[in-house]
Amino acid sequence: MRQFCLLLLLPLSALAQPTPRQLYPGLFEAVQLGRVYADGKTFVDARPTAPPDSVLARYRRKSVRPGFDLKAFAARNFQAPTASTDTYRSNIKAGLRAHLDTLWTVLRRQPDAAPVPGSSLLPLPRPYLVPGGRFREVYYWDSYFTMLGLVEARRTGLVRDMLDNFAFLIKQYGHIPNGNRTYYLSRSQPPFFGRMVELLAEAQGDSVRGRYQGALRREYDYWMAGAAALKPGMAAGPLVRLPDGTLLNRYWDAAATPREESYAEDVAAARLSKQAPAAFYRHVRAAAASGWDFSSRWFGADGKLGSIRTTDLVAVDLNCLLFSLEQTLARGYAQQRQPALAKVFEQKAIARRAALQRYCWDAVSGWFLDYDWARRQRVARPTLAGVYPLALGLATSAQASQVAAGLRRDFLRPGGLLTTPVRTGQQWDAPNGWAPLQWLAISGLRRCQQPALADTVARRWTALNARVFNQTGKLLEKYDVVNVNAVAGGGEYPLQDGFGWTNGVLLWLLNRDGAAQQAPHPPNPPLPWRGGN
Repeated sequence: MRQFCLLLLLPLSALAQPTPRQLYPGLFEAVQLGRVYADGKTFVDARPTAPPDSVLARYRRKSVRPGFDLKAFAARNFQAPTASTDTYRSNIKAGLRAHLDTLWTVLRRQPDAAPVPGSSLLPLPRPYLVPGGRFREVYYWDSYFTMLGLVEARRTGLVRDMLDNFAFLIKQYGHIPNGNRTYYLSRSQPPFFGRMVELLAEAQGDSVRGRYQGALRREYDYWMAGAAALKPGMAAGPLVRLPDGTLLNRYWDAAATPREESYAEDVAAARLSKQAPAAFYRHVRAAAASGWDFSSRWFGADGKLGSIRTTDLVAVDLNCLLFSLEQTLARGYAQQRQPALAKVFEQKAIARRAALQRYCWDAVSGWFLDYDWARRQRVARPTLAGVYPLALGLATSAQASQVAAGLRRDFLRPGGLLTTPVRTGQQWDAPNGWAPLQWLAISGLRRCQQPALADTVARRWTALNARVFNQTGKLLEKYDVVNVNAVAGGGEYPLQDGFGWTNGVLLWLLNRDGAAQQAPHPPNPPLPWRGGN
């Protein structure tokens, strides 16, 4: 089987948006590789104090002089970004629900003004919520889990605003980028837009689907671009056609260069990899598109970043989301009295479900696995992505029972569910747990009539969130679910607080499982907080 990689063509509007590396050639590399800022994302989010061309000319003129101070130059010519959570201080005594209610305001951003020359921010026309900490822009898949909480908080107007923003991004750029930054335009993230539309439709009625049907279809077309020309055994962009003609999807980024927000890290990691740099960068970027950056899920047999091979894998979570999108499109067309189109997408969903059952279900391990299309075999490495078929209605009751048994045996820990059972030092591996995956597991188990395990996971996760809040006044991006007295680690940046998707999932759980989980934590040593704020 051969892999045929084509650069996914981006709309002209996307290509016209220069990234920081394009704006500041030479200066960009010097700042990032010189680690002028502790976090590489700081520079790409900074705003120049003068027009970019003037800043670059000034750099080229001064950098050749003896004693040139790059750090001082950056401080004079760029305004470093700040986060609202840098100055916000929580009131622990007011309680967890009061904290959650306050955070909707702390993390809210007003519509952006016209583009600022030299800024990487892509303006949005409606208000939106950011995750918090270093994540100062909207993020695609994060937003669905934040929206769960907004609906619970009866802030559906903001949910609609955020959906309008995503529809705007689709219209402008042909897809929803990872985040509203120029350096994110080459990739998307797990396609939760259809699930967002369904969430709002549950709250405001079926007419919601009609409002976003065009955007939903363009979202789908982005993921399926080039299908007609793709031959069996080949892949192009995010699309894979297997030898039997089956169409499935993989995570993808249209660029094959170091990520601008993690430039120094990627360049250093590429030097340790046996892969050609362009191939390595492509796999790294595709993992960022998955949201799981990084995890043993994407690695080769050695379990190290250097062996990453994300684009070789048909991802079970991605294809479950596209199955759900096909169902949403079919439902929308049926409501609009377009039965022929409704039938087309019903059949697409049926075909994708059958393909996932054939290629991703492993009866021996009792788990839904990613499929290595390049090697024509399942990846024998269970991860929590295997709960997506339960949450999105692809699993049979027998399969759900087997997955539930695997969760109890391999993933359940005192604070909730592990992301993977493997320890690599990466943040999407043990011992870490993440709010979106807890929610998908809980909702999937309840949907598949496994309430006891769902309740256990919900209690443990909510209790851990509450305990950390009572000690630190913070809700965090991720948690150590093995040692509930430890602070989660791993990844390329310090642990962040805020935090959008944790807040949304927590409020959703509290409203269903009662306030008992907010009980004071038992006496334990204070957590050694090492946050980035």
